[in-house]
Amino acid sequence: MEEKSSARILLQIQKLPLSPLTDVYIQQSKLVSHGCFFSSAPSTAVDLLQLVFVLVAHLQLVELGEFQIGDNIKPLDPKTVASIVRYGKLRFPMIHKATGYSLVYSQMYPFEGLQNYTSGIIHHVRLTGLEPNTLYYYRCGDPSLPSMSDIYSFKTMPASGPRCYPSRIAVVGDLGLTYNSSSTINHLMRNKPDLVLLVGDLSYANLYLTNGTSSDCYSCSFPDTPVHETYQPRWDYWGRFMQPLVSKVPIMMVQGNHEIELQAENRTFASFSSRYAFPYKESGSSSPFYYSFNAGGIHFVVLGGYAAYSITADQYKWLQKDLSRVNREVTPWLVATWHPPWYSSYTAHYREAECMKVAMEDLLYRYGVDIVFNGHVHAYERSNRVYNYTLDPCGPVYITIGDGGNREKMAITHADETGKCPEPSTTPDEFMGGFCAYNFTTGPAAGKFCWDQQPEYSAYRESSFGHGNLEVKNETHALWTWHRNQDMYTKVGDQIYIVRQPKRCPVEPKGFS
Repeated sequence: MEEKSSARILLQIQKLPLSPLTDVYIQQSKLVSHGCFFSSAPSTAVDLLQLVFVLVAHLQLVELGEFQIGDNIKPLDPKTVASIVRYGKLRFPMIHKATGYSLVYSQMYPFEGLQNYTSGIIHHVRLTGLEPNTLYYYRCGDPSLPSMSDIYSFKTMPASGPRCYPSRIAVVGDLGLTYNSSSTINHLMRNKPDLVLLVGDLSYANLYLTNGTSSDCYSCSFPDTPVHETYQPRWDYWGRFMQPLVSKVPIMMVQGNHEIELQAENRTFASFSSRYAFPYKESGSSSPFYYSFNAGGIHFVVLGGYAAYSITADQYKWLQKDLSRVNREVTPWLVATWHPPWYSSYTAHYREAECMKVAMEDLLYRYGVDIVFNGHVHAYERSNRVYNYTLDPCGPVYITIGDGGNREKMAITHADETGKCPEPSTTPDEFMGGFCAYNFTTGPAAGKFCWDQQPEYSAYRESSFGHGNLEVKNETHALWTWHRNQDMYTKVGDQIYIVRQPKRCPVEPKGFS
């Protein structure tokens, strides 16, 4: 059997105000793949768990962990606080102890009048010896200080195997921190997922100046700023907002454009890559922006829309190698995710990721990717199975789920509406690596940049905030359900069974590259 990375778990905990604060993030990072019903196979367990937590001291302990913002600030010394996690199958006693490492990061602006930021102390701790599909209790902090968290619990993913799946996987993108975000998370929690996939654009800290002033349209309101500013404390607020969910449910993340956060010396993604950990090394990647993991019988591939992806790039080479190693006898389902969509009929970001599509679509098709999740466009859309803009029973189902609740408003116009087709010159994004979208040469839209009616690949689209759930039933059937925020959490907005046809759609054999 092959060894693959499983879902990590991101858990956040915070104590009450007026006492030392402890923010906790837990991420599960590696799973040895064995069928969970194969009695002849050894009962190999999840052997690694990544725990990331932020120790933020309060009141008299301010020098030990609080973030700082201003003109003349000095980063904290991470060594002043220990990185300790106690955990076990029982609340008492927790017989296991793990020690990790700590760090701080800074967001710096080399311009007069802009306030720099340095984070609180962020701790990364790896837990080992964990069993699959098992409940664990934990607490974290520094026992030498009055800063240990309360006791919380999480459940590991099932072992990889063709008959073993998480009961429900929630998928949502472009969350932010708004009333609509709260509604989305409340609905999502009521549906009790076993795993959560966030497809990019998390805190939207880059919609704020360094003094906390905000705008729905940053470039419109602040055209004269010398650099695109951010308000980094929004990351702390967002983490606390997510606490009720991520303190107990596994979560995985995708980089979005709002995580880029360009700063001095052209550094990017400082907060995203410092606050969260990803199983990129475990999956053979050299970058945290693209990696893979298993959740039961599903192999997930996370790609970086804002990292080099051409056929000569490291990401492409890694993807080809990762896909070639997937054993569909162990993980029948293959799911890919990245932030900017390839198939979206909305005017917003229309065909913006065409260069990435040109570079990678053939590879995903060749290896039989079943489902693709994207965000970026602030609406919901589900495609029919499609390849190269043509209906194809062996192509993936593409689902855009960027309707989590962000403050940039909902996308409501479609490129096929009269007068709504954008000019190609307005489509490129500076971080997407070029421009490849031209008029179609074949099909119903031949000679045009946009369709003049809803594209045949677009099965369902709606401009409403919400989230989706994926329930894999067996090796060939998965139920996808989308829920609107304005409905009761049990009401269905869109639902379809996604069916794999391995005999009709053979894929490249394991080991081919």
